[in-house]
Amino acid sequence: MSRDVVVVGSANLDLVVGVARPPQVGETLLGDALGRHAGGKGLNQAIAAARAGASTRFSAMVGADDAGVFLQQTLETAGVVGTMLTTADAPTGVAHIFSYPDGDNSIVVAAGANSHLTGDHVEAAVAGAAVVLAQLEVPLETVASALAAAAEADAFSIVNAAPANREALTLLSLADAVIVNETECEEFGGVDALQHLGVEMVVVTRGGDGVDGYRVGADPIHIDAFAITPVDTTGAGDAFCGAFAAAIATGADFEAALRRGSAAGAIVAQHSGANTPALTPVAIDALVA
Repeated sequence: MSRDVVVVGSANLDLVVGVARPPQVGETLLGDALGRHAGGKGLNQAIAAARAGASTRFSAMVGADDAGVFLQQTLETAGVVGTMLTTADAPTGVAHIFSYPDGDNSIVVAAGANSHLTGDHVEAAVAGAAVVLAQLEVPLETVASALAAAAEADAFSIVNAAPANREALTLLSLADAVIVNETECEEFGGVDALQHLGVEMVVVTRGGDGVDGYRVGADPIHIDAFAITPVDTTGAGDAFCGAFAAAIATGADFEAALRRGSAAGAIVAQHSGANTPALTPVAIDALVA
């Protein structure tokens, strides 16, 4: 069987603006234009999986516009296989990102073409996968179809349950692993609630406090955050997810996958934008060592 990672999810054009603080209601702030980047949780995670060393395919939907062409070119440059589908019914998704001086950010996403990705589109893409990775920026029924196809293909399935949506609880029971940050974990009722659904592995990312991994029948695992000076945390969580999936696909155990995911997130956080060519297997190896 192929050891591919197949990512099912969103593809957006990220427009990043540097501001001192979030704007108040009715307020206009002047900011710095920090760039136009390829983004979307799905796309970021697909690029991270490929750059972390896994053969990676991506199933997504973009609009028939310049932004869609730009995203496709970005994927090809990063080594991700698979042409995204195009719809004339909606523009490519856009994320408006406010980047703050301390490296944190706030994001508003307009889904656009992402909402047109269906189960029929993703089922064929999952064939032959070792690992299937999805998020919640595309319709929930599409994610459910991807997870069902993963189970049929005997692939390991991962859901990065972001953005948090309690309507996804039933869907999460279909996943082998669920990755959430602290806020998302609370929204879903905590680690115990997720394990009660039957999820074998629960991963909680905690930013500068590291990451915790929970596996049914085993002691929790804590991985300290790597000591870095963050430049832009946009996409760091996505880098974690992609590199974690890549590690699982290549046979790493749970703890090693957590550590490699953490290293990938640290590398991305030291660069502007949601993904960076500085993320490589060699860079991950060096940071882990």
